[in-house]
Amino acid sequence: MKNRKNRIAALAVAAMTGITCLKAQGQYPFQNPDLPSEERIDNLLSLMTLDEKIACLGTYPAVPRLKVRATRHVEGLHGLAMGGPSNWGKRNPCPTTIFPQAIGLAESWDEGVLLRAAEIESREVRFMFQNKKYARGGLVVRAPNADLGRDPRWGRTEECYGEDPFLNGALTAAFVKGLQGDHPRYWRTASLMKHFLANSNENGRDSTSSNFDERLWREYYAYPFWRGVADGGSRAYMAAYNAVNGVPCTVHPMLKKITVDEWRQNGIICTDGGAFNLLVSKHRAFADRDAAAAACVNAGISQFLDWNFEDPVRRSLASGAVSAAALDSVLRGNFRVMIKLGMWDPPEMVPYASIGVADTLEPWMSASHRLAAREVARKTIVLLKNADGLLPLDVSRLKSIAVIGRRANEVLLDWYSGTPPYAVPILQGITLRAGQKVDVRYSGGDDIRSAAALARASDVAVVCVGNHPTCDAGWADCPLPGEGKEAVDRKSIDLGQEALVSEVLSVNPKTVVVLVSSFPYAVKWTRDHVPAILHMTHSGQESGNALADVLFGDVNPAGRLVQTWPESLDQLPPMMDYDIRHGRTYMYFKGEPVFSFGHGLSYTSFSYADLAVSDSVMTEGDSVFVRVKIRNTGRRAGEEVVQLYARHMDSSVERPLKELKGFKRIALQPGKTGTVEMVLHARQLAYWNTERKRFVLEKDKVRLMAGSSSSDIRLEKTICIGE
Repeated sequence: MKNRKNRIAALAVAAMTGITCLKAQGQYPFQNPDLPSEERIDNLLSLMTLDEKIACLGTYPAVPRLKVRATRHVEGLHGLAMGGPSNWGKRNPCPTTIFPQAIGLAESWDEGVLLRAAEIESREVRFMFQNKKYARGGLVVRAPNADLGRDPRWGRTEECYGEDPFLNGALTAAFVKGLQGDHPRYWRTASLMKHFLANSNENGRDSTSSNFDERLWREYYAYPFWRGVADGGSRAYMAAYNAVNGVPCTVHPMLKKITVDEWRQNGIICTDGGAFNLLVSKHRAFADRDAAAAACVNAGISQFLDWNFEDPVRRSLASGAVSAAALDSVLRGNFRVMIKLGMWDPPEMVPYASIGVADTLEPWMSASHRLAAREVARKTIVLLKNADGLLPLDVSRLKSIAVIGRRANEVLLDWYSGTPPYAVPILQGITLRAGQKVDVRYSGGDDIRSAAALARASDVAVVCVGNHPTCDAGWADCPLPGEGKEAVDRKSIDLGQEALVSEVLSVNPKTVVVLVSSFPYAVKWTRDHVPAILHMTHSGQESGNALADVLFGDVNPAGRLVQTWPESLDQLPPMMDYDIRHGRTYMYFKGEPVFSFGHGLSYTSFSYADLAVSDSVMTEGDSVFVRVKIRNTGRRAGEEVVQLYARHMDSSVERPLKELKGFKRIALQPGKTGTVEMVLHARQLAYWNTERKRFVLEKDKVRLMAGSSSSDIRLEKTICIGE
């Protein structure tokens, strides 16, 4: 009995400390979790055949003969995609929690929101992969999209976090952390960022070149990816379809020279789907696939999202165009990611291996995930205008509400959406919240006269307009010029539905417009005439409930725009002009937009006071604390998004008119004051010196500006920087 008790105690200690018997039982050193990862990879590579190595250049780097497990990729920009319009997973749709589109998540201006959404998604990814009922998907998640939305015509605007590199970088890092978790040894899932680099045009993306100088490369386009690696911890990314300065991204020297050698990105670098073949057929960069395959591997590509890469790689190895050492080098990155995901280790060592095994309750059906979907959606709603306090609506004073527009009675999924377990349209959310005493009437708006008649007979009209995220059409087809999606850029930024808005407003001055859209729209007429305007994005399963919470004042909105909304295309440079200094983004925009970057209102008001900096002089390596006092001067509890901008006054090189350097969302009760503190690092004020090939902090004066948006600056203070 005593020996049995000792044996049980020993097993318990082993389970708690992660000690395994593999060292004694394993046939090969790579099976020993106690060895350093690089030694394990060395051993596996020495045991693999050439065919096994070539096969591991696909998205499933397993070695069945040696019992080496692996995992594939899944999509997950705003929830695990296992279904949706694109039928991700290629089988019957599986439900998952679906949040608002990525551009909507960004409009929360809250790293905690992105972290929470990504963490929930990653748990569902693990569950789907490990639960016996489902046993599908993979643990490498193609998210976030760290590309910058430099032009509102870009068809994939919905996938990004906006036009600003600092905001985009902070949110990218937060989403990466949420996906991967905070365990010191293992990841919950692996974040594979896309699409590196400067991939923000759809028309001709398979052959066009994004051209810009070295400073914009370092300071703008690459910055969010760097934050994803350096601050988020991502060790995987996808090369873009396009070329950069004439060289296709799939074979660009930047993959190795910068992301690997400088940033220490040491994991997966994959092609985009079909990009390997496009090197020959569209870019015409190589005479045949053999030469293209050799260039990919030599550039650092470790995974091909193509079906016909194996023979070209094999021939390239035979001809000497690719060395055995180069092949082993890229495979190491794939295996490092698999080790971090626990694929090489026994499940009892991996803290995430019990998800879906020990707990078999489907997480997307849990009350906590449903509540999170609603809370996240609330955070993303932007109040664009609220003249005369029309909002929030007082349900006790209403007898009837006209809800008008097709967007009111549907929750539209985009190309990278999964299938939610349920979806609450705006009409349903308003009806539930208004209760039985209020007559909620609906018109799709196709017949404008009947819609106007309904509005005339109602106390309030809520008009829901916006784009269709898949254009309600086939691939690469968008019949309406103001709509876009993957493979299709927008031809117009006009809404095309303002006639409906105008007709309703003419018969009911208490009209609220809800713009449900993936993009900015040139809604100048609506802004100038309609008393209340809200913006939200597509796909969130709790969209209707979240909007109703805001409309009726249960939640005070605090979302902010993440792009400049121009008045017309005349205010924008040509689509393929990637030099943003020619008038792109709020940093260089010279005209008057419909709505500014960072714009968003509240049902309460806030005052700013006492902008202070911990030191008025900064030198290289320094950091300072920037503090500002915020007071809720209204009658409602609310949240303010405090934004910190900088402008260089005496720089030797061209700098933006202003650029975001910090932000924080703060909640305050009426009459209460809080202090917002942000850290400003000297590196954030440096510029890329093309001669010295590094960031340089030059002697300069910098005006710091704190405010509620890029165009609503409340306080300013000047500091000195320099060598």
